[in-house]
Amino acid sequence: MLYALTLRSPVAKGCVKGIECPSLPDSYTLIKASDIPGKNQLTDFPIPILASEAVSYIGQPIALLVGPQEHILEDYASQCLIGMQEVQPAFEVHSFSPDMLLARRSVNPRTTEKAFEEAKTIISGIYQTGIQEHWYSEPHGAAAVYSSNTISVHTATQWPFHVKRSLAGVLNLPDDAVTVVSAYLGIHLDGKLWYPSLIACQAGLASFITGKPVKLCLTREEDFRYSPKRNGSEIHIRSALGEKGEVLGMDLNLTLNLGSEGIFTDEILDRTCLGGLGVYNSAFSLEGAAVKTNIPPQGPLSGFGLAQGFFAAERHISRIADALRQDPAEWRKAHLLKKGDKLGIGISLKENPPLEKLIETVASSCDYHRKWASYELLRISRRGSAFEEKQEKLRGIGIAAAYQGNGFLYPQSDKGVYSIGMTLEKDGSLEIETSMVSENREFINIWRDIAAEMLAIAPSHVRLSLKDASQSIDSGPASISRHIGVISRLVERCCIAIRKQRFRDPLPIRVRRSCRPDRGINWVGKPLDQNSFSSMSWAVAVVETEVDVFSYTPNIRGVWLVVDGGRILSEKQARRTLTVSAIEALGWAYQEQLYYEEGKIPSSLAKNYQMLLARDVPPIYIDFSKNDSAAPRGIGELPFNCIPAAYVQAVSQALDHPFERIPLCSRDIWEAGKLKQEEGRQIKPD
Repeated sequence: MLYALTLRSPVAKGCVKGIECPSLPDSYTLIKASDIPGKNQLTDFPIPILASEAVSYIGQPIALLVGPQEHILEDYASQCLIGMQEVQPAFEVHSFSPDMLLARRSVNPRTTEKAFEEAKTIISGIYQTGIQEHWYSEPHGAAAVYSSNTISVHTATQWPFHVKRSLAGVLNLPDDAVTVVSAYLGIHLDGKLWYPSLIACQAGLASFITGKPVKLCLTREEDFRYSPKRNGSEIHIRSALGEKGEVLGMDLNLTLNLGSEGIFTDEILDRTCLGGLGVYNSAFSLEGAAVKTNIPPQGPLSGFGLAQGFFAAERHISRIADALRQDPAEWRKAHLLKKGDKLGIGISLKENPPLEKLIETVASSCDYHRKWASYELLRISRRGSAFEEKQEKLRGIGIAAAYQGNGFLYPQSDKGVYSIGMTLEKDGSLEIETSMVSENREFINIWRDIAAEMLAIAPSHVRLSLKDASQSIDSGPASISRHIGVISRLVERCCIAIRKQRFRDPLPIRVRRSCRPDRGINWVGKPLDQNSFSSMSWAVAVVETEVDVFSYTPNIRGVWLVVDGGRILSEKQARRTLTVSAIEALGWAYQEQLYYEEGKIPSSLAKNYQMLLARDVPPIYIDFSKNDSAAPRGIGELPFNCIPAAYVQAVSQALDHPFERIPLCSRDIWEAGKLKQEEGRQIKPD
């Protein structure tokens, strides 16, 4: 077996002029873009396998060094010089040029002007979310073996068929000549959705050219610096309020930094727009832009933008309630969407959202109303005083509501058709065939239990056949809660088909069922799959915080989350999913400081990046609103969609300061606290 090492761009934007490489022994090979026999691009995404001329971010792969010993490869790599003609890069999105625009949305422009003219009160805010690292348990890697015009590749991927199609295009091979086997995923947070395809194509290219097995594994630092992150966002919201505090109209203007290329551009932009409109009834005008800059490609992290949008929406709603001196929970209950109302993308709600019930449930479980009223009185009483002298703990409590869909807005393949197969054998056993991969065995047990119950078969007689991507069963990417929201329903449909044939057709009985997009709704001229949001999961979160007046260090006293996710197939798995997501959401909200400086992550952040440690995890209380009559729905995104906004609102109440961004770090809180101290000292008693 040979090893591969990546030579990367030293500049954020420029043109490759050449590579000076020392003389290599016969067993070592330098592979460049000109050596690619097929397409130099991933399927569906404008990502080159190796940059041939233009580069668009620091660390972009330009060439591969391949050889039998890794330490010698590193020595040769240090002697290689990449000639570059550097061009002025762009890192900021505040005033982007037309050539940086990936996609734009303009919905109901200028329709809210009258509302603002008649408004009694206008509330505005600028809400920012930072990037976040997936931090899976091991770096990306792939092992490829080419032989006799066929190739097999092993890599940890959520989307085996994307690896298959991309590798076939790069090597100019038919699809059936490529076998993809997904290794164990671990907790990936969508970090292994498309990026493994790039690594697999590079390893496959090296094996194709050398004729030997090749392993390409990134170092932890490489992975951290150059792999995708959750994209950052900046959302401006302005609301016109009437005499009774009702929202007459709302203007949204959002900008997303998607990095050097457009990965899931429409999906992320439209979901962020949807989240930014929240769960409340109001006329709106919206302008949105997805922008490319010279940082590594950014993309999904446990969701495709809903979390960024909901942070802005829910934080803004709390600002409105504060301005009206109303309990944010009560304001929400009075202005929720109802049955028949439409989401921003035009999908009508088929039933009343259960948010009012969820708000009441979570408020009761954490004594929210009493705490909010008490903390609000304390906040008002502190105004105009130097409260640091009182040696007290400042407390606050926040609430936020959100939903998530099940599936993609836009099909992620040419036809968007995904399938599973099922076979009832002569011996009475059942085989479920799918290419869907999972980080957790519990999903497999859920599918097994569904089939066993519907066909009256012992669970031990049901087996799952995880088909690699050499087979024809394409179940699509393992993302957007498709394990529960899509595959579980296909398992049920296959079982129904077998029941109909079971006593009239001879065994074995083979069936196959597929899901297809329902493109009945257009959003800014683009047909959407309305199935993705036809049935949604809902959640309400409450976060209570305490801030020390000397250090201004926040301490989370508790997180309460109530979820309506339809029929819960495995409460154990549901609680595990929500707990892990809640911890990751809290990390994004206040712990995980990460940013680019001049196109690269500072060395201090690369060495000291910290996730939320187990000892720092606050008490997390999870409850379910039982709904056994509904279909099972995904729930994994819900904590990201509501916990950060609830946390920031809690700290805002504690310090009587309207924070508007995450991660909200100790320094931000300290600066706001010092400002309050100075304001208190400047006010003299009458």
